[in-house]
Amino acid sequence: MNINFEKDPDGLVPAIIQDDTTRQVLMLGYMNREALAKTMETGKVTFYSRSKQRLWTKGEASGNYLELVAVKEDCDQDTLLVRVHPAGPVCHTGSDTCWNEENDASLGFLAHLERIIEERKQQPDNENSYVASLFRKGINTIAQKVGEEAVETIIEAKDTNDSLFLNESADLLFHYLVLLNAKGFRLADIERLLAERHQR
Repeated sequence: MNINFEKDPDGLVPAIIQDDTTRQVLMLGYMNREALAKTMETGKVTFYSRSKQRLWTKGEASGNYLELVAVKEDCDQDTLLVRVHPAGPVCHTGSDTCWNEENDASLGFLAHLERIIEERKQQPDNENSYVASLFRKGINTIAQKVGEEAVETIIEAKDTNDSLFLNESADLLFHYLVLLNAKGFRLADIERLLAERHQR
């Protein structure tokens, strides 16, 4: 790696921090030679703090370290892309990112749908909400709905009507998200488990 620290009078280069799993940009910091060397040596992302005028390892106070995955330089060799596994919220405000965004980009609309399901769960008296009615009826009803939708998906899989198959598949996935929530989990938990299995 041939980073040109001399372009900046203070010997600093921008370091863009990206979640290696979701590809979400988490924050922007600055590194000098020493910060980059310490990052590579310890595996925990370290910056040069312009306000404190010293090296600063992200998470040294909060415990929310950024575990290093990889570092890449850009085409001009004056900016770093640092891919990490965050150990918790990155921003000092408690947000996942320094732009107050949720770090769930890998799930796209499904993450948005999970948030809606959670909102409906918190509104048990909402008579107009199908999801709220499922939560009112309890885990047995929710699990039964997943089973029913699974059977209907299997039936349509054996047929040739792709539209019906896709619609039943959507119903199955939707009710599975409700079941996951009822059990206290999210798709991210399943994704994490699959990733762990893949590495074995």
